[in-house]
Amino acid sequence: MSINPNSAQQLIRNAYIALKNGEKREARRLAEQAAALAPESEEPWLLLAAVASPEASIEYLNNALEVNPQSQQARQGMHWAIKRLREKPLPRRVRRRIIVHQPSAKALTKTRPLLAGPLIPIFVLGLLLALFLFTWYGTPTISRAFSSREPLQIAQVDLVKITRTPTATPTFTPTPTFTPTPTFTPTSTPTETPTSTPTNTPTEIPTATATPVPTDPPPPPPAESAFPDLPAGVGKGENWIEINLSSQTVNAFQGKNLIRSFVVSTGTWITPTVTGTYRIYVKYPYADMAGPGYYLPDVPNVMYFYKGYGLHGTYWHNNFGTPMSHGCINFNIADSAWIYDFSSVGTVVYIHY
Repeated sequence: MSINPNSAQQLIRNAYIALKNGEKREARRLAEQAAALAPESEEPWLLLAAVASPEASIEYLNNALEVNPQSQQARQGMHWAIKRLREKPLPRRVRRRIIVHQPSAKALTKTRPLLAGPLIPIFVLGLLLALFLFTWYGTPTISRAFSSREPLQIAQVDLVKITRTPTATPTFTPTPTFTPTPTFTPTSTPTETPTSTPTNTPTEIPTATATPVPTDPPPPPPAESAFPDLPAGVGKGENWIEINLSSQTVNAFQGKNLIRSFVVSTGTWITPTVTGTYRIYVKYPYADMAGPGYYLPDVPNVMYFYKGYGLHGTYWHNNFGTPMSHGCINFNIADSAWIYDFSSVGTVVYIHY
């Protein structure tokens, strides 16, 4: 079964448009179809990573890196997915609460009754002793009194009076119970994550080194085009540039006359190209471009029109017609030389979808 690459490429473009419009489900559906048709392309995997959870994004980006190990876009996407995974809140753990019952001050100072403790056995023992003495001494005398008719002579017996000295009862002092103090749990101090300071340097993602594709000499200027209105600030016969982000094309106009068209690569959905009307404010035949994770020396035919956004030649990829940059407009080397000569400082750049 043969695979139609044009069909997969069209699905990728439609997925980018759906994602730009906020239709994530539609973008996911189109990207899955594109991945099924062209699994050897990294674009479907990058799209799927953009609309998936952090865990799934890492899997999709691994597929993209298997297709193109040198893909800076996939590497930066991996950093983005890992950062999202680290920022994902952890599941809440239920902490066990230990309740310690502490006795009240009244319970600690409460004393026992006076007869409590060792006094009760002593009292019982004394009562039994008195009953025994009464039985021992009193029973014979009473019996003789009832049985004999003679007058009863009761001998006087000197009884030794027993004096009971109460034993001092020690007062019980309760020992206070030690109450454990809750152990202090240290709270981890969040570590501040340094945030890189954005610069005005145009950020471009090199993917693969490719040989510039030679182009044919420019065709003769056609008749006046059907472009309805000129952008604000453009006069009759003045050179200006139109950039269509939906079709990934650039048109060079002189007034309302279309001079030449180009297929380019603009910003991805993560770092889209700005829209609006601008003017070129500086031109460089060669310029170095650097950003997080890459360094591109001697980029040819650079023309900045807004902050770090510019038009320039590209020697690190040949995938024109697909969004590839961090916001700049990528031309092949020959086309960038032509548009560089066509433009000047002050040339209007009109960007739209």
